[in-house]
Amino acid sequence: MCRLYGFRSTQRRKVECELIAAQNSLLRQSLGDSQGQIHGDGWGLGHYQQDRPQLVRRPSAAGSDDDYRWTAAMAFTTNAVAHVRHATVGPRLLDNTHPFQVDRWLFAHNGTLGAFGSIRTRMLEAMTPAIRLRPRGDTDSEHLFHYLLSCREREPAVPLATVVRTAITNVVDWSRQADRHAEAAINMILTDGSQSVALRLGRTLWHVERRQVHPCRVCGGALHVEGPIRAGYRAVAFASEPITDDEHWIEARDGTLFTVAADLRLGIEAL
Repeated sequence: MCRLYGFRSTQRRKVECELIAAQNSLLRQSLGDSQGQIHGDGWGLGHYQQDRPQLVRRPSAAGSDDDYRWTAAMAFTTNAVAHVRHATVGPRLLDNTHPFQVDRWLFAHNGTLGAFGSIRTRMLEAMTPAIRLRPRGDTDSEHLFHYLLSCREREPAVPLATVVRTAITNVVDWSRQADRHAEAAINMILTDGSQSVALRLGRTLWHVERRQVHPCRVCGGALHVEGPIRAGYRAVAFASEPITDDEHWIEARDGTLFTVAADLRLGIEAL
């Protein structure tokens, strides 16, 4: 198990509180989530600056790493993906730490492919020759990311949600063929900076839509946005557990696929 967080907005905003100080911040979840599970095997934060992702990862516990607080405090963005890791596949190493990045793409995964050892070769064979050489770590998550990128590269004109749906369906089918009892849990966030896809499959995932700037209660009502609030502000956040306790977070049904377009329109459909 791991815990993830994703944020998109039409106006640059600090994400520090949701990562550190909020009632159920990602930091608090790393120290012990709603089930009492500690996620201390690594942390990472990717956020976009001038349409390019900036990524910091460490194979250390967020709660004992000052770099986590510093990185979270400096993130001022319209698009962020963060993750705290509880290692299930692959040891505690930097190369196994989320989010993963390739060019403009960021990816974070909360889940487990129990049959990964049996389907890893099949996943690699399904990748394009160039992408097949890119995985550096041992995780099912990184291999899944590169498989998704291969599918996207082969069908660049197809909607991203369609590409993801087909790819995830393939991976689940391969897993069942290898071991019908093996877990195939894939909660994920994938973004290239302008479009995003989130998926709930086998783990909890919540989301909240914001049609106005949400005052931060733990900061005395601070708005945390850059400059005057512009008309038409929109934002959406995803998290393994609700981050704040004064907003209407909605739990996704298992097998739900979310899309976030460049204009922040949110699409919700069955996988």
